[in-house]
Parts: sequence; C-alpha cells; structure tokens
Amino acid sequence: MIKVSVFYPYSDGSPFDIAYYVEKHMPMVKQRVGAACKGAAVGHGLASAVPGAPLMFVAMGHMYFDSVESFRQAFGPHQQAIMADVPNYTKIQPVLQISEVKL
Repeated sequence: MIKVSVFYPYSDGSPFDIAYYVEKHMPMVKQRVGAACKGAAVGHGLASAVPGAPLMFVAMGHMYFDSVESFRQAFGPHQQAIMADVPNYTKIQPVLQISEVKL
C-alpha cells in the first residue's frame, strides 16, 4: 500500500480555506479517482513542536492506494482538473510525496 501526501507549506499571510478543502476539494478528488482510493485523511496544522515556532505545514491531504501504478492510472486522467481547483482554496504551491506504508 502507498500513501500519497499533499503538503501545503505554511507561509505567513497565505490563505488556506480548510472548509473548502475538506468539503469540496477532497470529495471531488475522491470521486474522480474512484475505487482506486482506499482511504483518505486531512490534517490541519495547529502548532509546531517548538512553542512559538511557525508551523511547517498549514494542511496536509493523504490518500491511500494499492500501488504507485494504481494511483497514477486513477489520478492521471484527472490531474489537470484537480490542480485547476487549487486556487479555489489557496495560493500555496502544494508539495506531493508518495510513501510506502510500513505500518
């Protein structure tokens, strides 16, 4: 199993509409990738590990797939439409990472 994580680095003054991300964007992504998505989660940054230090990420979206290939097959045809929705909730450039789930 793999986890596709999309990180939104914290930037002072950059807006992030978490309600839109949770209620509209992620459901749209899940609908488009269909049954290939085995699960999803959204994290909204609250605090840094060091009191008073800025957050590393304002938000993170995670989706689970059986393999990198299943993710690419499901996501690829919809990539343009999914990315076109990003300006509706933020100006932050997302960073994507694919990880192998070990536990």
